[in-house]
Amino acid sequence: MALGLIECPFLSITALVADQAVKAAAVRLLGFETTGNERLMVRLEGGIAAITAALEAADTRAQQLGAAITTTAMARPADDLQGLVHFPNAHNPLYGGRDQMLPTDYPATASPSMNTKQPALGILETQGLTAVLEATDAMLKAANVTLVGKEKIGAAYVTVIVKGDVAAVTAAVEAGAKAVGSLGKLVAAHVIARPHDDLVALLPK
Repeated sequence: MALGLIECPFLSITALVADQAVKAAAVRLLGFETTGNERLMVRLEGGIAAITAALEAADTRAQQLGAAITTTAMARPADDLQGLVHFPNAHNPLYGGRDQMLPTDYPATASPSMNTKQPALGILETQGLTAVLEATDAMLKAANVTLVGKEKIGAAYVTVIVKGDVAAVTAAVEAGAKAVGSLGKLVAAHVIARPHDDLVALLPK
């Protein structure tokens, strides 16, 4: 299988870029790897043609978001490279976040409703923990949304994710973005109306 790599700034932007990549072609999202600053690496696996198409879609989405990303496709990665692609996860003691975001971190649970439609995701990222907590409080009070979780990637960048129907998530994200105010730096606030299953698998249940 070919390997596709995308290095992208900020978890909020990375999630949107990765979502577009896996929707564009028959590739599998292996996970995100943090770097200790604002950049993350997305790892994709699939046939080389599919990887190429996915990376092109990622480039297009990043341009729409005004983000500079780096991409590469490896048609036949060396066997010894696998240790740098698949390795045990850990929590980073410096900032308290995961070194990687992997689908195996949160095993899927059976849904009694058998409803395969994913709820919309709201993603709000700040630089500063106080700001993101204030924003989260505003999001939860503004609309009928459920808190998915909080992720730290280092350098005081913190992302909070909520889920619900599109209208509720949109209202919540707008309220959260306004609540940040002077408490910290608002990095991004976005809604993914129909997130891909591979992206949802990286998030707390």
